[in-house]
Amino acid sequence: MIYFTELDNLPIYDVKGRYLGRLIDMGVDPSQEPRRVAAYHVRTPKKEFLCITHEQMQSISVRSAQTRVPLDDIRCYSPDEGLIRLKKDVLDQQIIDVNNRKVVRVNDVDFDIQPVNSHTELRLLDVNVGLSAAVRRLLQGLLAKHTLRTFSNLFPSKIIPWEFVNLIESDPARRVRLRISYERLGDLHPADIADILEELSRDEQKALIESLDDETAAQTLAEIPTKMQAELLESIAPAKASDIVEEMSPDEAADVLQELSPETSADVLAGMEKEEAAEVRELLGFEENTAGGLMTTEFVVVEETSTVDRAIATLREYEGELEALSMIYVVTAHGMLTGSVPLARILLAAAHTPLKDLATSPVIFVQSYADAKRVVAMFYKYNLLTLPVVDEKGRLLGVVTADDVLELVVSRK
Repeated sequence: MIYFTELDNLPIYDVKGRYLGRLIDMGVDPSQEPRRVAAYHVRTPKKEFLCITHEQMQSISVRSAQTRVPLDDIRCYSPDEGLIRLKKDVLDQQIIDVNNRKVVRVNDVDFDIQPVNSHTELRLLDVNVGLSAAVRRLLQGLLAKHTLRTFSNLFPSKIIPWEFVNLIESDPARRVRLRISYERLGDLHPADIADILEELSRDEQKALIESLDDETAAQTLAEIPTKMQAELLESIAPAKASDIVEEMSPDEAADVLQELSPETSADVLAGMEKEEAAEVRELLGFEENTAGGLMTTEFVVVEETSTVDRAIATLREYEGELEALSMIYVVTAHGMLTGSVPLARILLAAAHTPLKDLATSPVIFVQSYADAKRVVAMFYKYNLLTLPVVDEKGRLLGVVTADDVLELVVSRK
């Protein structure tokens, strides 16, 4: 193994032994071979810059490196945005440690030296975010390399394999070119991703949210304060924002749209599917901190003439949030709430049992204009998981779920 700190400023010679200059950076081409150093950037004594390709490198060690071609065959350096430059783009940059669910800073990069045919290649093994790497960076150039290696090994080392590295890149165009996958990040629980978000700058938050699939992004936004949700959605393209909001539950979508500027809110709604947008617009008509403002329109409802087998069929078609599934609501043909049936009763009953025979009595509900204080009080009094919301005529409009009430209570403390 060899470290970047041992190669930084390394003297480079050509095949004839002529001194070329000092190594100042290395480039990796993720579109070709994401673990191989593809280019070595050298600064000459005349302050000119050269680019040595991986095929041109004969040998490399902590003392020096030598090419297998003469100076005339080495091209001058020209910027290539397709390359990840290890010193510029990786060292000292923040990355997401998906295993420990936090943001860390890269202190060093570890390589393996491999002979390939008639030349030598460096292969990236991992990035080092531990104290041993920090010591090497701090004392780089002050101690002999072998002494520094021995001394730094006295301190704990922490590495993240290169294939698990997720660079946080705030420039969308640059991030596309980096092509380092965020798939491992998407495997984390949205609450863990939300914790990571809070450690990042605004540009880094934007880059991270844009890297996630729409469903994961929506679940992650649901874990952070509504104001922060709005700020992030304001910072990304309206089309992407629409896709994310569309994946949110209607009540959460309505809450965040109320925080957005009128122009952005209109753009987001315009980009959503008509059915989802209509549900959210309906909720936007209710005042904040009322039962109507707290409710979601995603719940399971069947007519009072239905039987258990019909209710189960309706359950199978349900695509909303699981929090609203503790009860199935029974209504008349005109949508009037007449009862609620616990899910457990449905699962234990015979297929042809009428739902009205399983409904709890009396029906507990709240008017849409009731304030949040009354909603919370009803959840406590009746030990509810969901609370149906009706209009002045008793028609079922939506349900308030326990997680929304809990969030409301916690936010007020």
